[in-house]
Amino acid sequence: MRVHLGSDHAGLELKDHLMTWLVDHGYEPVDHGPFTYDAEDDYPVFCLRAGEAVAADRAEGLDSLGVVIGGSGNGEQIAANKVTGIRCALAWSEETAALGRQHNDANVVSVGGRMHSVEDMTRFVEVFLTTPFSGEERHARRIGQLSVYDETRELPPLPESALRGPGQDGDA
Repeated sequence: MRVHLGSDHAGLELKDHLMTWLVDHGYEPVDHGPFTYDAEDDYPVFCLRAGEAVAADRAEGLDSLGVVIGGSGNGEQIAANKVTGIRCALAWSEETAALGRQHNDANVVSVGGRMHSVEDMTRFVEVFLTTPFSGEERHARRIGQLSVYDETRELPPLPESALRGPGQDGDA
């Protein structure tokens, strides 16, 4: 599996560590930068490229995921999610890493380089990369709604329960 990585200066140490870890565990890492420490770098430059590469690989039917890393992981997640076809989950525990894959079929994970130890973040990435999407109908339906919105910018229809308004659910 190919794994695209992008970060900012706060994620550089973990990204460099992951490059070696991924090779040692049979993955094909692709580094989208940064390549040197620059406290003034801008995470969108690197995270958008990682997201675009994952989307392009997946469009070609390749097995590909991504990892974006910053100080908190928040901005990096936002950047990756701007790429059409990317669903980036912010992981701060093994459980959130697993649920991002199981329930959301996330194809990119974001982690905060200043939030956890390198060992913990490596574990979050490992859990993300090895956890499959559950394929459950409710999760597939929700992802489908997001995909349609991504393509058309049309909101999904409101469910019947939302059309009744407050206090109209029959439980009065």
